[in-house]
Amino acid sequence: MILMETVKDDGAYGVATTGVFRTPGMWYSLKAYTFAIEAGNLMQTSTNSEFAVTLTDLTRKFDGFVAVNHISLDVRKGEIFGFLGPNGAGKSTTIRMLCGILEPSGGSGTVAGFDIVREPEEIKKNIGYMSQKFSLYEDLTVEENIDFYSGIYRIPAERKNTRKEWVIDMAGLAEHRKSRTSTLSVGWKQRLALGCAILHEPPIVFLDEPTSGVDPISRRNFWDLIYHLAEEGVTVFVTTHYMEEAEYCDRLGLIYRGELVAMGTPLELKTRFMAEEVVEVVCDRPQDAMEHVEKLPGVRHAALFGRGLHVVAEDAETAIPAFVETLSAKGFVDVRAEKIMPSLEDVFVSLIEARDRQVAA
Repeated sequence: MILMETVKDDGAYGVATTGVFRTPGMWYSLKAYTFAIEAGNLMQTSTNSEFAVTLTDLTRKFDGFVAVNHISLDVRKGEIFGFLGPNGAGKSTTIRMLCGILEPSGGSGTVAGFDIVREPEEIKKNIGYMSQKFSLYEDLTVEENIDFYSGIYRIPAERKNTRKEWVIDMAGLAEHRKSRTSTLSVGWKQRLALGCAILHEPPIVFLDEPTSGVDPISRRNFWDLIYHLAEEGVTVFVTTHYMEEAEYCDRLGLIYRGELVAMGTPLELKTRFMAEEVVEVVCDRPQDAMEHVEKLPGVRHAALFGRGLHVVAEDAETAIPAFVETLSAKGFVDVRAEKIMPSLEDVFVSLIEARDRQVAA
């Protein structure tokens, strides 16, 4: 599918407008696609909503096991939305329903304006999807993989070469275009897979843990590409369990045991969703210090963080002098403790532990 950004005739078919601006923590898209072309035929798409994805009480059960439990959320057009959660939390199951691959057991929703229950085939035409396995054919060359996906997406013949060159340029694969995909590094495969997923210029792209097993430099370069897509007004829905990667998203949804337990910008999650407070403790031998700190009253948990500890406590004002006094008495030197803003990892662990306590009660 090729999306048109301009329509010269402003009569019966309307006018498509475009424009993107950014405010802190959010990309907003003014792009309103009015028509799409697939195999030479005009196909109308949704333009009457600011949301690319809407879900209400989305549910999926497998033989009595609830994998996704009444999830409701909205994702704005042009937004980078991160779906964060541990393995087995329900991230991939949710993505499969959004992509029209798996039928929901209950609830409702739309993707690109199409109903996830009644119009799954239309959804498939209007999205891009990239899995953590990259979905590439290892025995084909870079060009052959692109040509294959051009055929799958029914890209018109007059557009195929232009789109191929765009992918090769975007992925930086000009010197590898004749290389077998099996010989590429993981980082190059990642870029090629992204290019193949958006060959047909979809308004929404789903990335299912796309940086799993990728080195930090390649991961950062990949996120540069994601930011570029968002600048162009593409909605990016990405699942991840990397905390530092989650910081790059405009908004995050935290899923655990199939439930959406928190949603907001990274800053909102850090400042609004923790009942406890976080204290950074710095001293020599932090790993040994953790054993003593965790035994103190009011401490939820402690974890190594860099050269010190992040300690989640019920009350930082009470905990700080207790940490310094206890560790100094145990022979630790240069003990310092101060209240800090929690990291996303702190929030993640706190919310999961709170949920586990609620279930166990």
